[in-house]
Amino acid sequence: MAELPLLDRRRIEAGVLVPIIRAMQAEFGEEKVNAVVGETIRKLAREQGEQARRGKNIDSMAALAEHFENGTLREGSLIVDIVENDDATFGFNVTRCKFMEMYEEMGARDLGFLLSCNRDFAMFEGMAPELAFGRTQTRMEGAPHCDFRYASRQ
Repeated sequence: MAELPLLDRRRIEAGVLVPIIRAMQAEFGEEKVNAVVGETIRKLAREQGEQARRGKNIDSMAALAEHFENGTLREGSLIVDIVENDDATFGFNVTRCKFMEMYEEMGARDLGFLLSCNRDFAMFEGMAPELAFGRTQTRMEGAPHCDFRYASRQ
């Protein structure tokens, strides 16, 4: 059985999580609920990253670039400009984010960072701890692009 594209998985998750989060925010307060949800999402993302690492060893920029180019970038949920791709670095700018568009359509863009972008650092720590990841901005938070940058720690 083929695995669902990431965007479809996030849409299904959001269809369940958004109403639950909204109800919990109304009952317990947005700040407290978002903190718990955020921490839970990061924990799950790290575990998913560790699972991905067991499936394939991503220990070089070439392996990382291949992982992205044959995964999320290939499925088209992120439209990107690759700005770095050599032995020491891999970087891309997300110029169109279909995740952001999906959350907007659901009336939940304010939860988009919490449910999607929030995962990135933890997922990467689990998936490729030998490599470094940085991002200073996201489209979800209103920036013109997301700046994903990866580097060797050597």
